Amino acid sequence: MKMPKRNPPDANRFRSDAPASAPSRVPSAASLLFFWPFHLLNLLTWPLGLPLKLFARVVGYPVVAGLYGAGFLAVVYGLRSQGYDLSKVHAMPERSIILDRQGEEIGRIHGEKRSLVPLDQVSENFRKAILAREDERFYKHGAFDTIGIGRALLKNIQGKKEGASTITQQLASDIFQLKAGEKRGQTLRQIDRKLLEIALAVRLESAMEKDAILGAYINQINWGRQIKGIGEASRIYFEKHPAELTLSESALLAGIVRGPDAFNPFRSIDAAINERNTTLGRMVTAGAITQAEADKAKLEPIEVRPKGRRETHESYALEQIRRELEIILEDENIELGGLTITSTIDLRIQRKGEEALDKKLREVERYSGYQHQTRTAWKALPDGKREEPEYIQGAAAVVENRTGAVLAVVGGRDADESHFNRATQASRQIGSLFKPFVYLAAFDRGLRPNTSISDGPLQPGEIKGAGNWRPHNSDGKFGGMLPISTGLVRSRNTMSVRVGNYAGIDRVQEVARMAGFATPMPDSPVSFLGSWEATPWEVASAYTIFPNDGIRYRPYLISEIKDRDGNILYPGKDEKGHPISPQLSYPAAKAGSAWSISRILNEVATHGTAASISRLGFDKPCGGKTGTTNDFKDAWFTGYTSTLTCCVWVGFDTPKKTIQGGYGSALSLPIWVDIMKTADRLGYKAGKLNSRVNLVNMELCHLSSKRATAGCREAHTNYTDQVPADIALPDNDLCPIHPARAQPVDESAVSVPAAMPVPEAQPLKAIPVEEDQDIPLRAIPVE
Repeated sequence: MKMPKRNPPDANRFRSDAPASAPSRVPSAASLLFFWPFHLLNLLTWPLGLPLKLFARVVGYPVVAGLYGAGFLAVVYGLRSQGYDLSKVHAMPERSIILDRQGEEIGRIHGEKRSLVPLDQVSENFRKAILAREDERFYKHGAFDTIGIGRALLKNIQGKKEGASTITQQLASDIFQLKAGEKRGQTLRQIDRKLLEIALAVRLESAMEKDAILGAYINQINWGRQIKGIGEASRIYFEKHPAELTLSESALLAGIVRGPDAFNPFRSIDAAINERNTTLGRMVTAGAITQAEADKAKLEPIEVRPKGRRETHESYALEQIRRELEIILEDENIELGGLTITSTIDLRIQRKGEEALDKKLREVERYSGYQHQTRTAWKALPDGKREEPEYIQGAAAVVENRTGAVLAVVGGRDADESHFNRATQASRQIGSLFKPFVYLAAFDRGLRPNTSISDGPLQPGEIKGAGNWRPHNSDGKFGGMLPISTGLVRSRNTMSVRVGNYAGIDRVQEVARMAGFATPMPDSPVSFLGSWEATPWEVASAYTIFPNDGIRYRPYLISEIKDRDGNILYPGKDEKGHPISPQLSYPAAKAGSAWSISRILNEVATHGTAASISRLGFDKPCGGKTGTTNDFKDAWFTGYTSTLTCCVWVGFDTPKKTIQGGYGSALSLPIWVDIMKTADRLGYKAGKLNSRVNLVNMELCHLSSKRATAGCREAHTNYTDQVPADIALPDNDLCPIHPARAQPVDESAVSVPAAMPVPEAQPLKAIPVEEDQDIPLRAIPVE
């Protein structure tokens, strides 16, 4: 039987060297679009023998799937990374530096504890050390290091913990705080963070040069103790600029980065040195230094900042500058920091003021009559039992007369022990310090220093609005008709109240307001004796009108502010591009009246209640006034030279008697002398109290202060004086007390040399030089 003829089998199908034919099944268009890598793998592996083909596909499919996953993750995390603002890399908050007028640093405020330093201003030793320690291949790889990742995987498999983050990844993580809230064991969260970190690193590498990334990184690193960046780390740990770091210091700082709290040299110098040595070894391995250089660096002793200078100390001046900055600057400038702020403070005078205040008050605490807590006793208390100190305190403010610049703000004995700034925040009764402003108001109304006024007892109803109030003088004595200047030189209460009554409460209140007292003067005659409150800052500023011929400059603490690029933010420029001066001034009083008061206050400092100035060692021209409130609760002295005005207060935060005899001349005046002697030695010279006031010759009546008449001459009450032109009386303003045959005196016949000095008020021999004390408020009936 003949079999049907069949086609012979394709022998080539069983030959390994036979050419393969393309797969018979053609994939769809959709399949090609979405799964083309798999199809490509199939196509490439089709010619292979079965075992090799299976192996290639078993390995290849997961790889292709991994690439799919990587692509998907790249898209997802790339999109997520777009939500982060890369400009934050260039906007690292840093500390603003406060300088005194000599350029010495007072302190740093705002921002983070960081000072940005350009990469080219950092020691090359440190750059090599940080790269060897953190990312040896930084300049060779991209955003992430595949070799580093592989090495880290092998180390971790071997049980050795090692990271693989590049410097760029670390920068991204720190800037955007990607680790915030992350805890151990949260594997999925850690993986998510790592992938986002890589995506951000890719963006950073595409937007910035390698040097810029490294520069940002070294300014962002955390070095423990809230220290950020190489600038602060170098300053705080070694008290030097990063450009001055030695190889040993550089390796130590680079070494402690991975554990700033554990390897902090302030905490454990041995641990820090071990990390330094490890870093030096890595630098040798990386070829950054030789073994000989490493060995030499290991022998170099480490000298970190001494313990006494490690703590940040509070400062009354710094805190007041901070307050003024909050008024001047926008919130954005404050938060970002990086400003250089030049203040008016002179640290030499600031320190002298603090030293002089504490020195005098320690002396007071040793007096036999002192019955209160001492600072030494307070400091001896255990930390847990220390409350706000109750020891005797003080304050001082020093102002430059012709500018208003504040040279010193001493708010207490120690800002670390008490933050309360008594120079600017403690309003206390000012007592007789206010009397010069009462006399100033009266001089504006025509009274003169040589006008006679009674020092006798006040009579009921004599003082408007006072009812039966009858204040006494501090010595319990009374005098007769005396020159007005004597009332201020000797601080006579009865005379001062009469002078204030003549001026009128409204006029005295206006003088106080114009002089710069922030709290309105109470509407009562007792205010003539200073039974109301002000701060040493206000008093010092107000007193500058006397050496300034009535001109007051607004007190200020900040003269210039520059941003991190050196652009001037304050005081700014006007429309024509000219710098605006922060020195704002205005006429607070008539020049002639202020000059007249200044002459009397000069006598207070030579013959009056402040006459001990020269005995204490200050022999330069000056003027001033003491003040002591009831029961010795507040002791004041405010005085000035041709250049500076200084106010000093001594007392307790809760008003109480300091010591028996705690007058302003005993407690505050010695502090003032110490400060002003130092200021004069430092160049703030106390010259003659010159004035630009024009004087005219006039003949006046002692009793009325008006132009003398023939009747005044017959009554022997006339005298010749040189009167400031701005307060000179018109020709027809004649004495009303002596009208008989009243004729203007022919002043051309009076022989008065043009340069004749104004007659000095003679010290009153019948009245002892004693301090003044104010009358208690309860002595005033309420009306």
